[in-house]
Amino acid sequence: MTGTLLEIWSTPEAARPMRRLDTGRLVAGAGLEGDRYALGGGTWAGYPDLEKQLTLIDADDVAAVAAETGTALTPGDTRRNLVTRGIALPELVGRWFAVGDALLFGMKRCPPCTHLERLNGAKLVKAMAYRGGVNAAVFAGAPIAEGAAVRLLDDDEAARRGAPSGADRPVPRRV
Repeated sequence: MTGTLLEIWSTPEAARPMRRLDTGRLVAGAGLEGDRYALGGGTWAGYPDLEKQLTLIDADDVAAVAAETGTALTPGDTRRNLVTRGIALPELVGRWFAVGDALLFGMKRCPPCTHLERLNGAKLVKAMAYRGGVNAAVFAGAPIAEGAAVRLLDDDEAARRGAPSGADRPVPRRV
């Protein structure tokens, strides 16, 4: 299963507008360099560390939500960091995957919240309930760029890249 990284989005402060980047750096244990959660802030900073490092959403899901809600919703409006196409994001929960050379683990689905509605001024929670993307933890950082491959890794390849195993393997949360 392989997809493509289409867009990278970040903001250094909670509730501030997201800005699109051509390139970025994923930092192990932190997320997207310069983003609010990697800097220790963000609206959901109190959530468990592995659940708030990075968010991904599918571009086709964003388009479907925009059409369903009659809004001009863009990927940046969803406040997710990475926009992908061609990979089933919900299937990454509980599994290792790569974005470019970075090693990530899918922690949980990322349903929308009313905070997102307040920032966008549109009713999005119902439309995005199963199209909100996923939260991931970064275990091996690397530079990333638009066009990078997003692909599922088997446990052996993940281990070669430094993934913890056994009792140290992360535990996803099913929501």
